[in-house]
Amino acid sequence: MNNLERQELFDEWAKHYDRAVQDAITFPFDGYDNVLTHIIQSANPNPTMHILDVGTGTGNVAASFVKHGCRVVGIDFSTEMLEQAQAKVPQAQFLQVDLLGEWPPAIQQTFDYIVSAYVWHEFSLPTKIQLLQRFASQHLKKGGAIIIGDIAFPNAVAREQAHQQWHNQWDESEYYWAADEAIAACADVGLSMMYTQISSCGGVLHVTLAI
Repeated sequence: MNNLERQELFDEWAKHYDRAVQDAITFPFDGYDNVLTHIIQSANPNPTMHILDVGTGTGNVAASFVKHGCRVVGIDFSTEMLEQAQAKVPQAQFLQVDLLGEWPPAIQQTFDYIVSAYVWHEFSLPTKIQLLQRFASQHLKKGGAIIIGDIAFPNAVAREQAHQQWHNQWDESEYYWAADEAIAACADVGLSMMYTQISSCGGVLHVTLAI
């Protein structure tokens, strides 16, 4: 599936995304609400913070940070997702951005936290690491962190077990996290990662520049 086809898929999905993820009790969105809650709590938000929400979707993460008084910029490649987000969270700024393309001037700045929910499984591990390096080195304030909630497992063995268990729902074109692999890959490029398993198939990754 090319990028245009992927965008069209997400544009169509925007109409029922919230219902699909929040009603889920199994793979791939088991624990969705708990994952989002952990992202918010990990950032300990307050009104002084400037947040970048990567792959904002319909604005669920952005809405939580706005409720805490944060300034939020949300980015996504789906026009329809962004329309849903803007309607839900008019206080935030939303921009159409392809993470693998050219980034607009509006996000060429630094943020207290960069957060993201259920996006990074779209990218291979090398691409994940490249994006993390770029965000951490160019767009993260000193002392900040990148907090990612996603379809994830503690290690490759657990991921393969999940693959076998949910083979009918497993998308072979996606790249679900194995935290042990990601932690090692981050360490190789000067990033520190911590991982928390939240549900049967959801986890939160906390990334900072290594000291």
